[in-house]
Amino acid sequence: MSRVFISGSSTGLGLMAAGLLIEQGHKVVLHARNAARADEARSALPAAEGVVIGDLTTIAGARIVAEQVNALGLFDAVIHNAAVGYREPKRIVTEDGLPHLFAVNTLAPYILTALIERPKRLIYLSSGMHHHAHANLADPTWARCSWNGSAAYAESKLHDVQLAFGIARLWPNVLSNALEPGWVPTRMGGPSAPDDIDKAYVTQAWLAASSDHSAQVTGRYFFHLQPLEPNPEARDEYLQTQLFDVCSRYSGIALPN
Repeated sequence: MSRVFISGSSTGLGLMAAGLLIEQGHKVVLHARNAARADEARSALPAAEGVVIGDLTTIAGARIVAEQVNALGLFDAVIHNAAVGYREPKRIVTEDGLPHLFAVNTLAPYILTALIERPKRLIYLSSGMHHHAHANLADPTWARCSWNGSAAYAESKLHDVQLAFGIARLWPNVLSNALEPGWVPTRMGGPSAPDDIDKAYVTQAWLAASSDHSAQVTGRYFFHLQPLEPNPEARDEYLQTQLFDVCSRYSGIALPN
């Protein structure tokens, strides 16, 4: 039996993955951004061990989530599922002065990785859109570029794969992997998304808790339980280090060695 924490799991794929893990006999702690969402999550999945509350759009909120997770004890796996989508027509700025997309999709998983006591497995959700993106680490907050929500989303999902692979390199005792769930009809994906939602949450649960030899790997990228080659920039160690430096600079939090 494994104990798993899933960020952004009050609805959607995070909640579905939690349900599958609980069906398999594992313990799961959910995450919601506010109390109302937490109540909805408890009602939807009463067998969950608990729900932590915190708004990942802010650095302080991400710290609060990490503190609550650590107060619950050690976890075998953490699934970094929380994300916002690409349909932002303008550059929305958080109270920290950062783009909403960058804050939630890039900086929050970095902060949680840095602050949550190290689990045995880390799983990061990316997107098929990352394959054609560039890391854009010279201007990650789009301060100099004209805003493009689709491009900003794609590069944030590339950042998630770079984070997964960089952690796999720096923390050899942790299994750190990334995946794409497919374009599925969730709140983020929209009702016309063409992929199979019944397959979209299986890989992250498998990577978090399976005893299969093929799931006990690190520094890999998956799609529907199968390895898939990611964007080549994801494996660039220089870009991984740049990303860690960028996230450390904006959050004020260093990644433990």
